[in-house]
Amino acid sequence: MKQSDLMPAFDIHALLAEINGARPQAAAAQTAGVTAVIAAGPALDRRRFLKLTGLVGGGFALAFALGSPRKALAAATDTAADAKGELNTFVQVRDDGTILIAAKNPEMGQGVKTTLPMIIAEELDARWEDVEVYQSPFDTPRYGPQISGGSRSVPDGWDAMRQAGATARTMLVAAAAAQWEVPVSECRTSDSRVLHEKSGRSLSYGELAAAAARQPVPTADAVRLKDRSEWRLLGKRVTGVDNRAIVTGQPLFGIDQTLPGMRFATYVRCPRQGGRVRSANLDAIRQLPGIDTAFVIDEGPDPAFLRAGVAIVGDSTWNVLKAREQLKVEWDESNAAEDDWDTYSAQAEELRKQQPAELVYDKGDVGKAFEQAATTVEGFYTFNFITHAQLEPQNCTAWYRDGGYEFWAPTQAPAWGAGVVAQALGTSPDKVKIHVTRSGGGFGRRLINDFMCEAAAIAREVKAPVKLQWTREDDMRHDCFRPGGFQQLTAALDNRKKMTALRNHHITFTNDGEKPAAGAGYFRPEMAKWEFPAHSVDHYQFGQTMLPLKTPCGPWRAPFSNTLAWSTQSFLHEVSTAAGRDHLDFLLELMGDPQWLAEGVDYALNTGRAAAVIKAAAEKAGWGKPLPKGRGLGLAFYFSHAGHFAEVADVSVDADKRITIHRIVCVGDIGPVINLSGAESQCEGSILDGLSAMLGQEITLQNGEVQQTNFHQYPVLRMNQAVPVEIHFIESDFRPTGAGEPALPPLAPAVTNAVYAATGHRIRTLPIAREGFSIVTRT
Repeated sequence: MKQSDLMPAFDIHALLAEINGARPQAAAAQTAGVTAVIAAGPALDRRRFLKLTGLVGGGFALAFALGSPRKALAAATDTAADAKGELNTFVQVRDDGTILIAAKNPEMGQGVKTTLPMIIAEELDARWEDVEVYQSPFDTPRYGPQISGGSRSVPDGWDAMRQAGATARTMLVAAAAAQWEVPVSECRTSDSRVLHEKSGRSLSYGELAAAAARQPVPTADAVRLKDRSEWRLLGKRVTGVDNRAIVTGQPLFGIDQTLPGMRFATYVRCPRQGGRVRSANLDAIRQLPGIDTAFVIDEGPDPAFLRAGVAIVGDSTWNVLKAREQLKVEWDESNAAEDDWDTYSAQAEELRKQQPAELVYDKGDVGKAFEQAATTVEGFYTFNFITHAQLEPQNCTAWYRDGGYEFWAPTQAPAWGAGVVAQALGTSPDKVKIHVTRSGGGFGRRLINDFMCEAAAIAREVKAPVKLQWTREDDMRHDCFRPGGFQQLTAALDNRKKMTALRNHHITFTNDGEKPAAGAGYFRPEMAKWEFPAHSVDHYQFGQTMLPLKTPCGPWRAPFSNTLAWSTQSFLHEVSTAAGRDHLDFLLELMGDPQWLAEGVDYALNTGRAAAVIKAAAEKAGWGKPLPKGRGLGLAFYFSHAGHFAEVADVSVDADKRITIHRIVCVGDIGPVINLSGAESQCEGSILDGLSAMLGQEITLQNGEVQQTNFHQYPVLRMNQAVPVEIHFIESDFRPTGAGEPALPPLAPAVTNAVYAATGHRIRTLPIAREGFSIVTRT
């Protein structure tokens, strides 16, 4: 890997912008597709090249050349033997009929290891039972971007995967037609076979593999992609390709990795961000059973990725964790964080009454609209920090040898990992080799590869393979948290009860004084212009005030949207209630006529698609039906990560503020559904994850120190608290988009709007336990 293939330094804001569409024009260009055309000149600047090459021992391989146009052209005109140096196998068809398909993106439970190969298999016309999927090596010049985040795997891989399968199918058909001496037009494919119906002959893909490898590469114009009506695999329920391995305990995850001579490590950081080691009883720790060594590591160039601490290395995780119990560290906290939630809350209470420090977006004449308003509505919303709490705590195996670093890492973004390791350890990215393992949950946490930097720093001292294992307490206290924040919203209504103006004052946090802390960056100017409901009112003003913060923050599932949806959709319900309007009618009126809020941008909201899911969710939930006292329906919509989703919560609330959620109805439009089983699972998981966070999850900071240490202080939804969830899709003809995140944001406002409908109490604080609410647990 060359330096130019990776960013020289890690910028979390650039990453968040990339995976969440803050630069949607660039994102749209990136997903323009992959073709098999071989050409010089401008076409290669925007196309990627596919090629079939011969394999030793029979069969053929379909490979990507995702380097520069010059490299792609060289590979296209090279011989198969020479091309092996440039191309990495992507799809193989063996002569025994086995079809090997590489899954290029990291798998963390979102199903991408199944979904992307399904797209290839569909266009290949392969029988799914003939397919074997394997995790590809990390090699961005050959596979393209290998990142799982922002629900981008399907939309970014759609064109490339289709073209890969269709190109292979075209080559196989050409090989069969040549062997039978019949026109290609007389041949068709089905279930991993090429058929010639006139003669009744057929050949399996395995029988044709060697001959297909000798066929010329077709141009893009010669490759026909399937019409949606021809799909046989896509849209069906397909179980995850790793499911059997998972339930039988196969070593797929980072935590499972073993190497000959491997040592084990734990790493102890200061409870307060920015603290350093002044002294520690290292000599005593080194004398303990099973301990090889213990040493201090100073913080790296960016302490968010390599914090100062003490490493303990030994012959087992058990022994190093036991030794950790006897470690005594005196911390230098002279430059440590003093972040304090109660202080921030008091400041925000005063700031909300003032003008924002920065006016980000100003449309119309907001001041005049409020002067002429017949009614004004205001609400102040508060949401706390939360942690990722993924099942598998952070871990990483690293080996420093021959001047380079080799990793076995559960990372969502290996290229970014190589970049931050290079930055933290003072090396270059081409000295970093990464084997991507399956992750036991990610939710954005494993985009921040601090665990890789720590493992590398330890391995450099040990000169042997080292597995670093975080504890649950490490994970909870040293996370890159979903940032908390505050939002003051004020609306003006005219005499016709129509919303004419909206003020939005967001009070958030900053690490550098110039931009919001990572995770709060949603409120940048380039997003505000088409962020719903800005287009729906003639007069709109958005501003922000930022408070200083040292605690690291990062993306959590549906970054930015997971809080913005709750505050804005809850407040819109406040406005419709004040106007005496049915909330369904009010939302549909805000959508207006069908339109894209930003033409040519795949991350733009389409008001027609939005209205369709809102109507469908309301209809399926029985919106408008009579309900007994203490029971209500709540409706919320949100556009997030290119997905249009509406949800209705049906709840009842007793006198003790205990909520019974009878069901959640969810309707989404993500275009054609690739794997119905995977899409349903992702949406159900998003909703339950959102419910868990809404109910009682919060990370509180006191003098820079996280107060929660484990699940006894950070309640995670239990199985007997899970609620009935109905998932429905409007399978539109738009490009398919991801399902891992967009179902989460509407959940909280749907529930809190339903609580208001049932009780008249407006919840403006997350988690709702802070206002005394809980969920009924089934016995």
